[in-house]
Amino acid sequence: MSHTTVERQAAEFGHVAHVPVHFDDLDAMGLLHNARYAVLLERALTPYWAERGVVFRGDVHAAPDVFHAVREFTITYQAPVTGVGTVAVHFWLEHFSTSSAQYAFEFRSVDGATVHARGTRSIVRLDPATLRPTAWTEVGRAIAATLLRPTPASA
Repeated sequence: MSHTTVERQAAEFGHVAHVPVHFDDLDAMGLLHNARYAVLLERALTPYWAERGVVFRGDVHAAPDVFHAVREFTITYQAPVTGVGTVAVHFWLEHFSTSSAQYAFEFRSVDGATVHARGTRSIVRLDPATLRPTAWTEVGRAIAATLLRPTPASA
């Protein structure tokens, strides 16, 4: 893993965020602990949405699209992240429906040459009062549209 920061790699779709790997993210062997990948994905997703005005500041009613639950998280590890530094997290939406969404993601070296892991994260937007699925807001839909992977017919 590169310990220097280079220009953010461009993505044909979705977004690439550079996320720091800290010493406490490592296991006893000096590798990024398997459970930390979900945390680093969250550290990539949260600023993306926050920079577009969807941020939790203690009131779920002020930013209803942040009130969601993870339904499924899958990951396949390909090459270990070794030591502290920075990883590039490329994420996009494969699916976005009335109340659910499925992200796909890749953890790569900052130069993009090494794929460390790939996976998906499915979420469901919930009504804070009932904890039942509910529709995304128009704001959430507009932001999600910027992350959707083009289908071959629309590419």
